[in-house]
Amino acid sequence: MTALPLMPKATAVWLIEKTALTFTQIAEFCGMHPLEVQAIADGEVAQGIVGYDPIANHQLTQAEIDRCEKDPESRLKILPPANPINRRSKGARYTPVAKRNDRPDAIAFILRNFPQLSEQQTSKLLGTTKDTIEKVRTKQHWNSPNIKPRDPVTLGLCSQTDLNAMVAAANERLAREGQAVPPPLELDDDGENGI
Repeated sequence: MTALPLMPKATAVWLIEKTALTFTQIAEFCGMHPLEVQAIADGEVAQGIVGYDPIANHQLTQAEIDRCEKDPESRLKILPPANPINRRSKGARYTPVAKRNDRPDAIAFILRNFPQLSEQQTSKLLGTTKDTIEKVRTKQHWNSPNIKPRDPVTLGLCSQTDLNAMVAAANERLAREGQAVPPPLELDDDGENGI
């Protein structure tokens, strides 16, 4: 899938008003149907929309427009974004306030069902501290009597993909170290683990 310009209809309005591009060229660039572009040009659609300048907003260059105006068969190519979206940096995972009380339950679940995960992996997966993990493990947590192991995926603290990736990494580490890899969890008919 090709990237579309920001505000495609407004960009189409600007291109119709300011360039000699064909309806097909504008339609393909803006991700629209040529008849929709023709309707915009006829004033039937998008009457109140102000044109959005793709040159000023670094989505096209004037040279690209000139090239396509000379050859009706050529297609406009959108410029790559100047500052691409950065992935989330490594750091603490944010957990909404409403879900923070569920974290000890998720820690208990991980400790019971995935003992191969290190404290570092568990803290990264659930956005918690090693101190909290240790307190849940040794039953020193302030809410220990009320902690019931619950799946962190169903609690919304992590995704199933993240959990599977962490477990796979832990299993690879155990295999490299020559230790036995625990078998995968078996679920009962009701979807709960049989432990």
